[in-house]
Amino acid sequence: MKKITLLLIVITGIVSSASAQLLPTFQFGVKGGVNLSAISTSGSVFNNLNTNNRAGFLGGVWARIGGAGFHFQPEVYYTSKNVTFKNDAGAYDKAEFKSIDVPLLVGTRFGVPALGVRLNTGPLVSFAIDKNQDIHGALVEASDLHYKDQNYAWQFGAGVDIKSISFDLRYELGLSKVDNFADDGHAKINMFNLTVAYRLFGL
Repeated sequence: MKKITLLLIVITGIVSSASAQLLPTFQFGVKGGVNLSAISTSGSVFNNLNTNNRAGFLGGVWARIGGAGFHFQPEVYYTSKNVTFKNDAGAYDKAEFKSIDVPLLVGTRFGVPALGVRLNTGPLVSFAIDKNQDIHGALVEASDLHYKDQNYAWQFGAGVDIKSISFDLRYELGLSKVDNFADDGHAKINMFNLTVAYRLFGL
């Protein structure tokens, strides 16, 4: 009798765990963090010009819809991306790009509800909202990027969930050139970001 009872408990646990994985869930929260941006350049317009990484910030909201061990995670956040330009003579200037970024990620999660590890990847669309650049002097012609209104990138990342708090580290690979130059050069933004997220509620 004890063996039968124990077997029923084990079977119930397995079924409950499987059901929890298969049933879709919904979570919503806020997030914020820092980024480290770099611009990769090519073409004659960028000759004798180097770019250095600089820190920026981001903040916004996220949602996660999951089931069967996989999830879809759309996000919307405000981003400030900063880059320093420097020429061979040592003169330098700064450029700051402000945008609304929308990643559309798919991923999987390993672990228990209170503690888990996630892997995410997916495209990102960036909508410029401020294209003013703090660039002047000798670097104007070379470093004025004429930032486009809409740009595309691809994100790869991993995260850790600890109860209602999540930590994410991602790499963002620029897919489209962010400038409006013709054939004499182009620039793409690549970026790392580290964020902390808080789950406001889940279903």
